[in-house]
Amino acid sequence: MKAEQQIPRNALVWIVISLFTLVLPHAARLPAWVLGVYGIAALWRVMVYRGRWSFPRWPVKLTLVLAAFAGVLLSFRSLIGLEPTVALLLIAFAFKLLELAERKDAYVLLFLGYFVILTEFLFSQDLLIVLLCLLNVILVTTALVALHRPGEDRFSMQPFSKASVMVLQAAPLMLVLFFLFPRIGPLWTVPIKSQQATTGMSEFMKPGDVSQLSRSGEVAFRVAFEGDIPPQSQLYWRGLVMSRLRQGTWSALNYYDVPASERRPQEPVTAGPAPLRYSIIMEPTQQRWLYSLRYARSNDPGILSAPDYRLVRPVVIEDDFLYRVSSWPDAALENTLSDWRRLTELALPQGSNPRARQLARSIAAGAETPADIVAGVLALFTEQPFVYTLQPPLLPEDNPMDAFLFDTRRGFCEHYASAFVIMMRAAGVPARVVAGYQGGEVNPVNRTVIVHQFDAHAWAEVWLEGRGWVRVDPTAAVSPERIELGLEQALASEGSFLADSPLSPLRYRRIDLINKLRLRYDALTYRWQSWVVGFNADTQMQLLQQWFGEFNARKFALLILGSWALVLIPVGLSLLVRRRTHEVRKLDRLYLKFCDKLEKMGVAREPGEAPAAYAARARRALPRLAAQITAITTLYQQLAYADTEQAALDKFAAAVRNLN
Repeated sequence: MKAEQQIPRNALVWIVISLFTLVLPHAARLPAWVLGVYGIAALWRVMVYRGRWSFPRWPVKLTLVLAAFAGVLLSFRSLIGLEPTVALLLIAFAFKLLELAERKDAYVLLFLGYFVILTEFLFSQDLLIVLLCLLNVILVTTALVALHRPGEDRFSMQPFSKASVMVLQAAPLMLVLFFLFPRIGPLWTVPIKSQQATTGMSEFMKPGDVSQLSRSGEVAFRVAFEGDIPPQSQLYWRGLVMSRLRQGTWSALNYYDVPASERRPQEPVTAGPAPLRYSIIMEPTQQRWLYSLRYARSNDPGILSAPDYRLVRPVVIEDDFLYRVSSWPDAALENTLSDWRRLTELALPQGSNPRARQLARSIAAGAETPADIVAGVLALFTEQPFVYTLQPPLLPEDNPMDAFLFDTRRGFCEHYASAFVIMMRAAGVPARVVAGYQGGEVNPVNRTVIVHQFDAHAWAEVWLEGRGWVRVDPTAAVSPERIELGLEQALASEGSFLADSPLSPLRYRRIDLINKLRLRYDALTYRWQSWVVGFNADTQMQLLQQWFGEFNARKFALLILGSWALVLIPVGLSLLVRRRTHEVRKLDRLYLKFCDKLEKMGVAREPGEAPAAYAARARRALPRLAAQITAITTLYQQLAYADTEQAALDKFAAAVRNLN
């Protein structure tokens, strides 16, 4: 192999380093054996470099490739989808290291590395992920720089410094492209996250589901109000309205489950107090429904109102999603109830939970109005020894609410909401379960409300004549602390808050330093999500109109070209201007002048020729100047290896000047 085709040792080290940093962001979603493949590939390549092992031959390569496909198929149960595809790409990236023999192989590997960096943004655009990807860009560029520095046999940080400067030089152009390049939507979309687990609420709910979700400290969404933040007890974030009960499981109605005449919700009267205006940034959920306070409307494109007054999108939420909402909490929803809606909100599985039904009918018998029935059932939860707990006992599949109401009496919010709605329907009052989140943590740094997964909650809505759908939260009757103070305070005596997440910083909120750092980082994350991730075509156009007034296509094109010129022209000029690689000493400038004089006399100095050899050749060609040539060369050699004083330099300059 020719020397210019070899991979320098320093470049190989940087390639191996970038190999592991590139797989790091994907580590949580990859099977453990994929990380083992990376370790084996790196070890194999190092042993090849040391001459102890050889590059794998084609039978070994074929076996490894087939094993990789089989492993991905067994791990993900499919080869179709984003996660298995990215896993195959990462495995191929590791295998490419095993045939890294020449510089051209390194080019392929490193250019593939840039593509691997982009794949992480298909899963997350979190600020920390972006910083890690930026570091990976620098590391891959470092390996490219080191690849063009042959002969470096020792590890050196100089390529890293060079690559960092190159990335920094590209930052102005990156900013120009971010703010000015048109936000063009995709030509087509495909459901790419088929393998990724759903985050947050599910479209089905049975006893125990919400309590499992409430063990997580992950952020569900963040809210920024334009005015004052409502009290904690009023922050009921509606997500799903569940009207169907089958085999002990509540579910929401699909679009085609609703008759065509019922698909457009009745327009409520919104006269009265000014609406609450706020913006929400949701984390990816792989679902279509959005969260909002009651009653909500949004003017953002692509957001629709469902027949049950919740907000939905036609496509699933696969990335951080910013939307703006106006809410009228006091608006009466669906003042008149259609026959279909009434039958739907009264339906119960035949023969299920007979004891709960009998109890509801006995309460209804002593009540004069539906509101009295509601009060009677809530009194049952208040007066009887019911317990609010994150660790409820398992309920039987047959008649689970009978077992809850009469036997265990220990449950979480979904137990109380489900039991309450079943009893309301049994008593002839239309009712349904609403699933979403309740409350939230106010961040004092930027006055946003952080809603975590442990704020997941379920409550009920009952329909009352003249009032429409009215929110009723039976959990508040059992544990008022849950609604007023939050889940942590409600479960303080039980000690089960985030018991499965010992490293969550939320468990250490009482430590002032940790809590301040957590809140400041969350405020920074909100700025990142709203300013960068949420910077869409509408935001871009509004910003440009704010900066430059009325905007059109011609002005937009001139602005892009002009901004690019402002960035690229200085860079181009800096590359075109001839710059000295080092400062030439005055002594050397004088000696070069001496050489120029001899060249004009017909004796040119050869490249790399030593002063003594040049002087000997010049004396033979110019014997009449032999004495002067010898004196000047001797004086130059003496001054070149000594501390040069000004008097000596003047003497040398005079000797060169007198050469004639």
